[in-house]
Amino acid sequence: DPADWGAVLQDARGQTVYWNAWGGSTATNDFIRWAGDQVEQRHGVVVEHVKLSDTADAVSRVLAEKTAGKDAGGAVDLIWINGANFAAMKEAGLLFGPWAENLPNWPLVDIEGKPAVTSDFTVPTEGLESPWAMAQVVFYHDTARLPEPPRSIPALLEWAAAHPGRFTFPQPPDFLGTTFLKQALYGLAEDPALLQTPVEATDYAAVTAPLWAFLDDLTPNLWRRGRAYPQTGPRQLQLMADGEIDLALSFSPGEASTAIANGELPDTVRTFVIDGGTIGNASFVAIPYNATAKAGAMVLADFLLSPEAQARAQDPAVLGYGTVLATNRLDPADRALFDALELGIATLTPAELGPALPEPHPSWAVALEKDWTARFGVAQ
Repeated sequence: DPADWGAVLQDARGQTVYWNAWGGSTATNDFIRWAGDQVEQRHGVVVEHVKLSDTADAVSRVLAEKTAGKDAGGAVDLIWINGANFAAMKEAGLLFGPWAENLPNWPLVDIEGKPAVTSDFTVPTEGLESPWAMAQVVFYHDTARLPEPPRSIPALLEWAAAHPGRFTFPQPPDFLGTTFLKQALYGLAEDPALLQTPVEATDYAAVTAPLWAFLDDLTPNLWRRGRAYPQTGPRQLQLMADGEIDLALSFSPGEASTAIANGELPDTVRTFVIDGGTIGNASFVAIPYNATAKAGAMVLADFLLSPEAQARAQDPAVLGYGTVLATNRLDPADRALFDALELGIATLTPAELGPALPEPHPSWAVALEKDWTARFGVAQ
């Protein structure tokens, strides 16, 4: 019971938490290792990072355990999760809780200013997962090669036709590639508000027709003529660093600054958002219903909400993620951690970033991935 935090801390000591989390970024892996070191030193909780290429792998494992009747002693203690994977686990009864809103650091979370922390792709979290990072779609470009980037989805198509081979996106179902499909649909749909409702409640073919027409025209002008795609965001970033593309997208407003600080991108790279706004969401951690180390998982989740961890994650030299906290509610010492951050030469201010568009209902990601693969997917 997280309301009895002293008992949680006592139960957690000596536990090992198997945190199933995306393992495709060195910077993210380093942050997870640091967080694990901190909770081990402070609370005697060991954290093992189970590196995933696809969050659905962890969901499938929990589902398989439930099917086999393994309702305790599960292999997965904590999952970095959001969107369709959270919706699927919630619907199938695979989550422990509610617990998140009873964590000691929960009162610091900005639930008023950042509604995405309690509504995951339109699905209410209801205390079944705890936020730990904010994200918003940005595009980045090398000003040395592309001084004035296209600032709308139609303008992107026009630019790509004039500069073939200089843009690409990660191959869906990579989450960033799927996000590009959703962002493009936002910019092309006649009524974007329909994206907040389940696919089956809309005329899906009519809503998505402009997207497929756009992609029919764009694909031949992509990197390698759309016959190959980078598999991940980091691979896309490498293409930018190698001068193979001039334009890329990210779900982390600070990623370009972080990459510049790490020597992975030239300091001529800058970030921008397209007109009309870009999609934003929160990253969460959730505990499976049959987790072995529930107490240890809660201790780790609470640490991730601490001002110390949140400020470190926002540092562009570390991750460059947005904070889920209401920094104006922090005490002066904790607020100073954020005030001291240099967000980096390629990072937009909150005003420049603008308000985030809400994530579509999870069913849109599933349907768009399936249709894109049928129409444009390539074997790697």
